Amino acid sequence: MIGSSPTEGQLIAQFLDTLRALPDVHAELGGHHLVGLPGEREIDAQVDLHVAGKPFTLLIEAKKAVYPRDVREVVWQLRDFSRHRPAGEGDRDMSISLLVAESISPGAKDLLRNEHVGYFDSGGSLYLPAPGAYLYIDRPPPKNLTKSVRSLFSGRRAQVLHTLLTHPRDWFGGKELAAQALVSQATASQVLTELERYDWMSSRGQGPSKERQLREPAVLLDAWVKQIVSIRASTLRRYYVPSMRTDALLERVGQVFAGHNVGYAATHEAAAQRYAPFLSSISQVRCRVQISPAADAAVDELGARAVNEGANLAIIEAKSPGELLFREQVGGIWLASPIQVYLDLLRGEGRAKEMAEHLRKERIGF
Repeated sequence: MIGSSPTEGQLIAQFLDTLRALPDVHAELGGHHLVGLPGEREIDAQVDLHVAGKPFTLLIEAKKAVYPRDVREVVWQLRDFSRHRPAGEGDRDMSISLLVAESISPGAKDLLRNEHVGYFDSGGSLYLPAPGAYLYIDRPPPKNLTKSVRSLFSGRRAQVLHTLLTHPRDWFGGKELAAQALVSQATASQVLTELERYDWMSSRGQGPSKERQLREPAVLLDAWVKQIVSIRASTLRRYYVPSMRTDALLERVGQVFAGHNVGYAATHEAAAQRYAPFLSSISQVRCRVQISPAADAAVDELGARAVNEGANLAIIEAKSPGELLFREQVGGIWLASPIQVYLDLLRGEGRAKEMAEHLRKERIGF
């Protein structure tokens, strides 16, 4: 009736409880001897459903986690079982294929809806395209999926994404990608595996010579944008440097930091304005800086004093060289990569978000 995994049993029970809580809906577990084709695996469960007196049979496949890459196989399994059900097991026209999983990624849900295959996840989301009895409940993803997605866009894993987005047309072997992203091969491999689950990568070759290319850079960047509010921002130090216009301050910061051999990269409006001019003026310079005694000495030489309000210089603490990946030198000033500047702007205030979209259109291009 149900696979051996306790998780599957709990998911089916939760699914039945959700159905029974709906008005005019009755659902019972059925099909105690569900068999597939000779040599094929069984379907995981069958549910006898009545919606406002109208009968349906739900053919259920249970999974732990489902990503876009998995959808094609799941849909094939469900439809193949439906086609080959023995005669007398109910009206085939009233049978509905449905996937029950602990977590289903947003992209996988979109694909399942396009295929008119129902789904239910442990977060309580439900899609059931029954003829004349359409049911749809959309709830936040379960915590385990949310945590998994968030971790992909933070720390050293984010450095791998940064590398792929900066070189969206390049093919990478695992070793080469790890070297460029300044991470271990294990970390690079983990990220690639996750991206393949989302069906965002193309691959060629086999074994050690296997290479991958980012197929959906815009989709990946959009996914990162959605995670920004949930990712903890880096520590920010605010300063006021007297008697200095913003343009002149950026030049001065570049000179002083270079003189002290401090790793830095201007970001936010000051960098975006150099990549793709948009605003008539800016009021503050923000830089990512590798904090060290040399950086403190450079700040002292600038004559900067720490303030809570009215800052014209803000320093974002960078804990490792990986946070300065792909910076570019423009007019003698180190700027954070366009990808990093874009993401930083989306955390900003005022017209920062407008400037971010202008930068994406003019410089990033996807």
